[in-house]
Amino acid sequence: MPEMSISELTTAELQSGLQAGTFSAVELTQSYLDAISRREESVGAFLTVCGESALSQAAAVDARRQSGEQLGTLAGIPVALKDNICTAGTKTTCASRMLENFVPPYDAHIVTRLKAADAVLVGKTNLDEYAMGSSTENSALGKTRNPWDLQRTPGGSSGGSAASVAARLTPLSVGSDTGGSIRQPASFCGVVGMKPTYGRVSRYGLVAFASSLDQIGPFATDVTGAASLLEVLAGHDERDSTSVNRPVPEYSRSVEQPLEGLRVGVVQEHFAEGIDEEVASSIRAAIEVYRSLGAEIVDVALPHSKYGVAVYYLIASSEASSNLARYDGVHYGHRASEFENMVDMYAASRAEGFGDEVKRRIMLGVYALSEGYSDQYYLKALKVRRLIRNDFDAAFKNVDVIAGPTCPTPAFKIGELVDDPLQMYLADVYTISANLAGIPGISVPAGFSPAGLPIGLQLLAAPFEEEKLLRAARMFERETDFHTKVPQF
Repeated sequence: MPEMSISELTTAELQSGLQAGTFSAVELTQSYLDAISRREESVGAFLTVCGESALSQAAAVDARRQSGEQLGTLAGIPVALKDNICTAGTKTTCASRMLENFVPPYDAHIVTRLKAADAVLVGKTNLDEYAMGSSTENSALGKTRNPWDLQRTPGGSSGGSAASVAARLTPLSVGSDTGGSIRQPASFCGVVGMKPTYGRVSRYGLVAFASSLDQIGPFATDVTGAASLLEVLAGHDERDSTSVNRPVPEYSRSVEQPLEGLRVGVVQEHFAEGIDEEVASSIRAAIEVYRSLGAEIVDVALPHSKYGVAVYYLIASSEASSNLARYDGVHYGHRASEFENMVDMYAASRAEGFGDEVKRRIMLGVYALSEGYSDQYYLKALKVRRLIRNDFDAAFKNVDVIAGPTCPTPAFKIGELVDDPLQMYLADVYTISANLAGIPGISVPAGFSPAGLPIGLQLLAAPFEEEKLLRAARMFERETDFHTKVPQF
């Protein structure tokens, strides 16, 4: 089967083709590896491509299918992993000089689950260093470009994972979301990206940025693919103390069922100053799609969300400064070659190993946690975080989902905001609150700008309502064709 025809299929169609014998797992994997060989140089989605091991995994799936053995739910489906997720025997760099040559001795929990589901792991994708950024420009190991416009960023920090799916280098990929790092690049790249409820997916083996905010989630070309991948990723893990022990619904089975009596909340402040009119117009049109389907559109208020950016950067930077203290050039990570004493070695190793944005956040976090300031900054931020969660709890008493823009603008040009950290931070203004509240969110393609750049619709739901969120997202997707558009190469 020609590569382009395979790469344009959805995950469900790929699964059907494999089961019917239309193509083998090896043929499918090879077609995506061929796409990577042709397009990767221009897109730069990957830091490591595991072609040989991917074909070996695919061959094993084919052999087991031939023998009639029961296979996992993602048997033979290629998946890419963000390179802050530990993979035994394969480098996990976090796109940092500090971990440039680090090879983990173990798999992250979600990697174990993907292997159990017989997914084919094709490589590790680029990201902002330690997942700190909104454009993947902070990677120390390479530059990722938006497949829709190679002069623009794919978003971040999971830019490589989003670009991999958008460029049809893989049908599925995995990212992590600390303040919008799945949903924002999904919006910029015109794919589906979902952040589950905090605690729904184990963080064991995810290199920590901000431990109370980080969450692993799926990218896919459509909502059904995201549902299938989340079904594999989600579940309790005793090794993660924040992992919640509750059953995982069969998201892939229920996703096609429309919601009766759907109530969609709209936050008018999301359409205030700062949002591009082309984005606002697309999101208003998306809300009208729900109205045409019989949904009730309800105005809701999230009065404390305006403090989200300030609260997020205090909490995330404080936790980052604590988590990154372990990288000192002693046990693992980069060690400077020239130093005078042990203290000098620590300083030189960290100065050489960390990039500017990571250093900026470490310094902000150390300051916020320092004696005399922790009550004034970190503790106060935690209190406002509680108020943000309370706003969502009140809103979800009246609505099933909240709909709005994922980002205030389409993808910006590479280099456009690199010298303006505040403007870069504001790219996540609509996504941050979901992380602070610990609730699930999804971005689905909802339009294009006049320049042909994707625009994402964000849907939010109450904690552990991923099933409802996916069904609501699929209702919109079924009525539109934005998710079927593919960038031209």
